[in-house]
Amino acid sequence: MSETATSPRDTGHAPARKRITGALVLADGTVFEGLGLGATGKAVGEVCFNTAMTGYQEILTDPSYAAQIICFTFPHIGNVGTNAEDVETVTPAARGLIVKASITDPSNYRNAQHLDIWLKRHNIVGLSGIDTRRLTRLIRENGMPNGVIAHDPTATFDIASLKKEAAAWPGLEGMDLAKDVTARQQWTLDEARWRWNEGYAHDAGHRFNVVVIDYGVKRNILRSLTSIGAKLTIVPANTSYEAIARLKPDGVVLSNGPGDPAATGVYAGPVIKKLVDSGLPVFGICLGHQMLALALGAKTKKMRQGHHGANHPVKDVTTGKVEIVSMNHGFTVDTATLPKGVKQTHISLFDGTNCGLSLEGRPVFSVQYHPEASPGPHDSQYLFDRFAAAMEKKR
Repeated sequence: MSETATSPRDTGHAPARKRITGALVLADGTVFEGLGLGATGKAVGEVCFNTAMTGYQEILTDPSYAAQIICFTFPHIGNVGTNAEDVETVTPAARGLIVKASITDPSNYRNAQHLDIWLKRHNIVGLSGIDTRRLTRLIRENGMPNGVIAHDPTATFDIASLKKEAAAWPGLEGMDLAKDVTARQQWTLDEARWRWNEGYAHDAGHRFNVVVIDYGVKRNILRSLTSIGAKLTIVPANTSYEAIARLKPDGVVLSNGPGDPAATGVYAGPVIKKLVDSGLPVFGICLGHQMLALALGAKTKKMRQGHHGANHPVKDVTTGKVEIVSMNHGFTVDTATLPKGVKQTHISLFDGTNCGLSLEGRPVFSVQYHPEASPGPHDSQYLFDRFAAAMEKKR
C-alpha cells in the first residue's frame, strides 16, 4: 500500500507523477510516498496527528513531542514562515513533520525564515504530498503506529529495511524521555507573555518565589508564571526534594514533558509526594499532571490515538464551564484508580478522559491540557491566577 504524490491541477490529462523523494514507512508495512522536505536522512518515532490550524512552530518546538512524528491535519502548514520568538525550546525534539500541501513562500510580516530552511537547520525530516486524511483515519482506527520518515533527494529507499526499523522500535511505553529534554542545570527566566507589536515583557514584579521542575517545560509556561509576578527558578527533572526546599519556594510547578509518566515517575514521584506533604501549593501541567496523579496513588495508561490539537473541548465539572483548550498527550490518568481525597475537576468532552485533578484540603491541583498555549486558545489562563491565589493564601 502506498500513496504517491501527484499534481493537484486539473489539466484534462492524467496527473503527472512527481519524483518521490520522501516516504513514511509504518511498522505494519504501510507506505506513504511523497516529496521530502527539511533535513535529509531518516528518523524513527511514534506517528501522531495534530488538528491545530495555527501554531505549527510552537508545536514543533514543544518538548512533549520528543520521539514523535507529527502529521498535521490542516493542509497548509508553513505559510507564515518561522521566527525566533515563536519557539518553546531552542532545540526541537520532534522527530518529523508530515503535511499535505507543499510549503509555499511565507506571507507574514513576522517571518524571518522559510519553514523548509528552519527544518533543515534543526535536523527535522519532513514529508509532503501524501494523503494525510488517510493517515489520520489509520491512526484513529488502529492507534498511533511506530514509523520511519525518510527524505532522500536521490529517491533511493530500502522499504524493507525501513519497515524492519519501524517494527523494531520499542515505542513510548516505558520510555523516560524527560531525562533527554530537561535542563542540565538550574536556571532562571524573567520573560513575561508576548504582546502584539511589543514583544516579550520583562520582570513583571516579584510577588512569589516559584520553582518549576523541568520535565520538558515550554517557555510560555514560564512566561505565564512571570506574568503573575513569579520569580522563577527552573530545576532539572531529577532534582531532590531537599534541593527544592532549600530554594524556599512559595509554590512549585510540575511541567509538561514527553514519554511515559510511569517511567519518569520512578524518580519524580517520591519528590512530588514530599512536595504535596509539605503543604506547598503545587500546580501540575500535562506530564506534571499525570505524575502528580501517580504520586497520589493513581495509575496512568496509554491512549489509542492521544489528544493533539488546539480545539479540544474540556468541561470544568466544578463550575460547569466548557473551555476550548490546547492538548498534547498520549497517556492519560485512569480515573478508576483515583484514591479517596483526589477529586476529578475536568473531563474531555471528546472521550470523557480525565483532564484535571485537585487534592481535597490541600493547595494542589493539575490539568492535562496546556493553559499557557500560544497562539492559543487562551480560555484557561485563569489557572495561573488560581495558582497565584493559592500561594497568596498560603503566606
